[in-house]
Amino acid sequence: MSENTLPTQADIEAKLQRGPYHQWLGITVDAVGEGEITLRAKWREEWVVNPDKRYTHGGILAALIDLTADWALVSKTGRGVPTIDLRVDYHRPAPPGDLRVTGRVIKFGSQFSVAEAQVYDIDDKLVASGRGVYATAAPKA
Repeated sequence: MSENTLPTQADIEAKLQRGPYHQWLGITVDAVGEGEITLRAKWREEWVVNPDKRYTHGGILAALIDLTADWALVSKTGRGVPTIDLRVDYHRPAPPGDLRVTGRVIKFGSQFSVAEAQVYDIDDKLVASGRGVYATAAPKA
């Protein structure tokens, strides 16, 4: 992939699958567009924070927001970018079941960029959303 060529869905899937944490989360890529991405996370019993109510730990939801917003930027940069700041809002408990996460770039800058993500449960209800600031400056040669 050249520097001016946008990564394909296969390129992003291959890079994403290199991360052991992404593998543990069961992340797959559903769709990629320039500055946009949709990921899926396969349900794991280890995500349960409250065994009586059986909902997903907020840290899992925050991680999904961060990595999806980051990977929306990868669809433009072709490389991972460090998180500078992250805000997460929790809207309702996420029951057991796979999660769908959508991300999109809000502002793409030469030094810093902003992207957001939304997490949906198995019934397609919004369970969490967030926005992050990421360092997108080109790496030094």
